[in-house]
Amino acid sequence: MRSTLRTRRPNRKGGAAKAVAAVVAGAMALALTACGGDGNDDSGSDGGETDNAATVKLPKLDGQKLEVAAVWTGPEQENFTKVLEEFEKRTGAEVSFVPTGNNTSTFLGTKIQGGKPPNVAFLPQVGVLHQFADKGWVKPLGAEAQAQLDKNFSAGWKDLGAYKDKQYGVYAKTANKSLVWYNTAAYEAAGITEEPKTWDDFVQTAQTLSDAGSPAVSIAGQDGWTLTDWFENVYLSQAGPEKYDQLAQHKIKWTDPSVKEALTTLAELWGKDELIAGGRDGALRTEFPKSVTNTFSGDTPAAMVFEADFVAANINADTDAKIGTDAKVFPFPAVGGESPVVSGGDVAVALKDDKGSQALLTFLASTDAAEIWAAQGGFISPNKEMDLETYKDDVTRDIAKALLAAGDDFRFDMSDQAPAAFGGTQGQGEWKALQDFLKDPSNVEGIQQQLETAAAKAYEG
Repeated sequence: MRSTLRTRRPNRKGGAAKAVAAVVAGAMALALTACGGDGNDDSGSDGGETDNAATVKLPKLDGQKLEVAAVWTGPEQENFTKVLEEFEKRTGAEVSFVPTGNNTSTFLGTKIQGGKPPNVAFLPQVGVLHQFADKGWVKPLGAEAQAQLDKNFSAGWKDLGAYKDKQYGVYAKTANKSLVWYNTAAYEAAGITEEPKTWDDFVQTAQTLSDAGSPAVSIAGQDGWTLTDWFENVYLSQAGPEKYDQLAQHKIKWTDPSVKEALTTLAELWGKDELIAGGRDGALRTEFPKSVTNTFSGDTPAAMVFEADFVAANINADTDAKIGTDAKVFPFPAVGGESPVVSGGDVAVALKDDKGSQALLTFLASTDAAEIWAAQGGFISPNKEMDLETYKDDVTRDIAKALLAAGDDFRFDMSDQAPAAFGGTQGQGEWKALQDFLKDPSNVEGIQQQLETAAAKAYEG
């Protein structure tokens, strides 16, 4: 039987979720300004090791070349490059970055089977970590990396990077995937003075914006992973955490009535072509970065875009909008009794069993790396020991505080828990089914069957 992700269940009143939502909601009300420095300290060399006053010692790796692979491009890649530059500075290694594209597991599988894996890879799906571990493709953490992990991360995040009693990965980057970002000028032009708190309010707000002449919601339908995030937020809020866990583990089928209810709810928005920037056809041709620029630039920007805290990186890099004035954010609206809180993340793993790979994992698990990354913006970390003042703005800082306040009571991205063939591959599985649903939101039962057929095949494989 396939090993499944362990998640802590909130108490009966949903205390953890409510606490996170409350802190996030409070953060949204802040007027923000960019703050924080570059997060770097100068480091010197000392024999065989370098030491950055702060938290971690690294070996000298002069002349060694390392390769790191991850899904990020554009601003996210540029921000991560700052972390790699500091690692190079401290160790003398030369590190190159390779973008995997959305089909991370396929890209890496081809590299590994061809005998040329990168040293370290960031896996965006827990299911892929488990599959790679079963195949012997990932290497357990060394003692130094494990020490940093034990020092800086809670049990819940360590559990996510472990499999069959072995620790393989470091969740160096995480995300709050329950946020809606909006263009304040569009709200003002439509006379909207309050952020929607419920799904019904959200759909009505979209209608008001559309009636006032603004494309209401920008949807990145070309990237199937964004559509899974839409579904997961609706499903978690409406069906509740126990059902969420059951569906994530395929203990209930996708033909379950709770899935029908969630898809029917999504269709209240997706089924109204006039509420979607470019209509459904336009959304299916829109990639994630474009969904953000569609909302915060151009002559007729959209009013809202749903996605995680990393939207801030694209706003900062690709538009002239200022977070806190031109661009604001609110929690995903409550479909059921309360707003959902869905987390995601990227786990760093070693694909080569060598000194350089383990040194990089050690650095990525440190507060030094987390603080450098945080200072760039568009990033949050579950590292509980890092200095929160290094975050670039107050919204990101408070989202990070909320994440830490949740402790181990969180729900991880459902599709990322699934086998990659179902939850993490472009053009098939859940990604493809939800794109088909966006194309025809009236076909609820047909999409349910399509989802179940794909899930049954993937989970049995």
